[in-house]
Amino acid sequence: MGLEGWEDAYPNQLSGGMQQRVGLARALANDATVLLMDEAFSALDPLIRKDMQQELLQLQSKMQKTTVFITHDLDEALNIGDRIVLLKDGEVVQIGTPEEILTKPADDYVRRFIEGVDRARILTAESAMRPLRSTARESDGPRTALHRMRDHAIDSIYVVDRDRRLLGLLEADAASKAIQAGADSIIPYLTQDFRKVPMDEPLHNLFAMFSEKSFPIAVIDKQEQLLGVVVKGAVLDELARAGEQ
Repeated sequence: MGLEGWEDAYPNQLSGGMQQRVGLARALANDATVLLMDEAFSALDPLIRKDMQQELLQLQSKMQKTTVFITHDLDEALNIGDRIVLLKDGEVVQIGTPEEILTKPADDYVRRFIEGVDRARILTAESAMRPLRSTARESDGPRTALHRMRDHAIDSIYVVDRDRRLLGLLEADAASKAIQAGADSIIPYLTQDFRKVPMDEPLHNLFAMFSEKSFPIAVIDKQEQLLGVVVKGAVLDELARAGEQ
């Protein structure tokens, strides 16, 4: 946690950031099932606060501890929270993911609360994801795959196995070559020259991922199952909508 060189220091000799690191280390050493952090980083300067937020996220990914983090800083909540609970006068106003809070505010109080937030930084691939027009199966031959592409007016198609795990992308030209070669399987003709992202990939990262061929970006889950695709126009629409709100 970045405590090297401070092993022999007294608490009052540590900086604010180091004191918070020690406090977090002590909490983790108790191996508690749930950690309660009440305004843990509020007294730190902005740069150290960001560093501590990132360290907390890294520790969380390794330790898998349930953490209840109390903060009045919405940006902080959006940065580190998997789910956010908004309270007003001691009552729960809304519970949801950061994206749900930003895109589906429960009432005027929540709308006022999220004013000024850079939605483009928070929105994810899920917000721009579209259903696939068609997919090919690993058992399909090249003629079947090409027929599906022509039926849906597309020049490439994602190929999945029986569990919908993504295997690759088949282009129309590759399917035609497979037919000419008398191939029964499309698997040898698949390309991996495309981008795939999880649902929580920040939306602002996606635009730079489109290649010159502009293949739709595949959205997958942790099991590599294909959930949908993101096209360049959808990213532009979502970013434009975020800028208007």
